[in-house]
Formats: sequence, C-alpha cells, structure tokens
Amino acid sequence: MSMIKTVEVSKTFHGSSGRGPLEVLKKVSLTVEQQEVVCIIGPSGSGKSTYLRLLNRLESLDEGQIYIEDKLLFDCHNGHNSVKMTNEERNKALLEVGMVFQRFNLFPHKTAIENVMLAPVNVRRLSPEEARAKSQQILERVGLGDKLDSFPAQLSGGQQQRVAIARALAMEPKIMLFDEPTSALDPELVGEVLSVMKQLAKDGMTMLVVTHEMGFAKEAADRVAFMCEGIISEISTPEEIFSNPRNDRTRQFLQSIL
Repeated sequence: MSMIKTVEVSKTFHGSSGRGPLEVLKKVSLTVEQQEVVCIIGPSGSGKSTYLRLLNRLESLDEGQIYIEDKLLFDCHNGHNSVKMTNEERNKALLEVGMVFQRFNLFPHKTAIENVMLAPVNVRRLSPEEARAKSQQILERVGLGDKLDSFPAQLSGGQQQRVAIARALAMEPKIMLFDEPTSALDPELVGEVLSVMKQLAKDGMTMLVVTHEMGFAKEAADRVAFMCEGIISEISTPEEIFSNPRNDRTRQFLQSIL
C-alpha cells in the first residue's frame, strides 16, 4: 500500500508589491510506499519544503491529487478541491501524518514531557496519566529520559529537536515528514538527531525527508529524489543518484556540495 501519493501537484504563490506569480511546484508526482524512506534533495528555493507543507495541509493546493494511505483527500483544479469529504474525515486521515520542522516550535513555558503530552491529551483525548506514561516512554526512546522536566531553554538545539520528534511520535503517526530537521543545529549536534531518525527508519517508519545531509540520504534512504525549480527531475536509489546521476542538474548540484 502506498502511504503517500501525489499526482501532478502544482503550487503558485502570488506575490505582492507588483511581483509576478511564482510557480513553486510544477506537476510533481511521487509515491512513498509503506515502510519506505524517501529523501528529497536539491538546492534551496526548489520547492522541497512547500511540497511537504502541502501534504500536511499547511499550504493550499492549486492543482493535482494527494492520497494518504491510498485514500484520495485532495483533487484540486484552480484551487478548488472536488473531493467530497467532511473536515472531520479529512483531519482524521491527516492525523496519520506527523511532521518535524526546521525550527523546533516547542512551547517555552512547558517542560519536555508537557510539550509531548499536549496533543495526545487535546487531540487523541488520552487521560493525562496515559499521555504522561506514553510521553515518558517516547522521550526515553529518543534518549531524553533524564530531561523530562527540563524546559526548552535548558536544552541544547539537538535535544529540543529530539523533543519535537517525540512530540510528533506521540500522536502515533504512520508517516513522518521531516523538513530539514538539522538545518538549524550547530554541526556537532546534527548527529544525535540523525541517529534518532536512522533508528526510526530501521524500525520501519514510513518517512519522507527533505534534507541537506547527504550522508543520511546515502545511508537511510530507499530512494532519493532530486528536486530543482519545482520539478522532481530524477529519482532513484542512493547508489544511482550519488554514483551515477543521469540528470545534468543533479550532477552539477552534487559536484557543488560533495
């Protein structure tokens, strides 16, 4: 079963102050199978983050189709979604998709465990006792069992990002989206976040990861997609992409960063 499928999705931002429209995504089609890890690489400004945000309804879709677990949620033409589904049904399907952002977005006045507990209590309707026990277990899983009662300001960037991953996992998603989760971290803190993500991949989590960490893409991905100027111009195994890219633009990009 495919966990995520997009068919020719397009997105245009209409600028203000006299700027013309900016076509950020141009008929992007991609399928992520169950337990598959797909990494999207490419230059900044190529539409990678916008693509993830469309999947999680953080941006509106102009054209194309989005399926989650083989269920059609969006079939858009000129920004109008023709799929007849209640908001409750659509939101229930989207609860299966967790997302981790570049910035940690933790509540500064709440402890690590309180940040993780919040959604299970308010959205999944778990009791505070259930949510706390579950959140503790997940924080231990990401190596933060000794930081349950620490506030974000008392944690390093890498620890905060691991709390953010735990927060997403606490909702028991079937799919995890990662939007450059290490880009805001100091270099020495990157490894601790990537090791958690590698373990998730080994545990069979379906993952779609936008990343500049080529080592992670080589090691953890089943497939790597190269996105440039709003188009996926190449997708293949890590071995093919990194050793024998077929697209000239992919080759130029990899030569510039490796």
